[in-house]
Amino acid sequence: MSDNQHIIDILMHGEIRPTANRIVVAQLLSDSNRPLSLTELEDLSDTLDKSTVFRTLTLFREHNIVHVIDDGSACPRYELCHCPDHEEEDDRHVHFYCEQCHRSFCLHDIQTPSINDLALPNGYKATSVNYVIKGICAECSRK
Repeated sequence: MSDNQHIIDILMHGEIRPTANRIVVAQLLSDSNRPLSLTELEDLSDTLDKSTVFRTLTLFREHNIVHVIDDGSACPRYELCHCPDHEEEDDRHVHFYCEQCHRSFCLHDIQTPSINDLALPNGYKATSVNYVIKGICAECSRK
């Protein structure tokens, strides 16, 4: 299966018509090894402007095609959901925000508790969890 077909399948599964612009945005997210901001996506594309990328990301969010990562940088970042049927439990992982280069990275190998396993005080109900570690990334550490 070609990468393009994989992207089309993701969009179709999310009930999104796979237009050329949507395929480009999804492919950029898929090709990245880390969550990307709106500006980073715009910079990576030769053909899309900020408003087109924003509208596409908004649609993807509404259809659970992307996760929004709040890494504390005041700049939301986006990554494709990797789970079938959009079960968030299958996509749980830690993110690392580098305070030096201001990039975020996925740390898929670090175990995270399920939202249902969190021991919250009585009366509190969690609707989402964001696991972010801040520090200096491996590349910046070597400099």
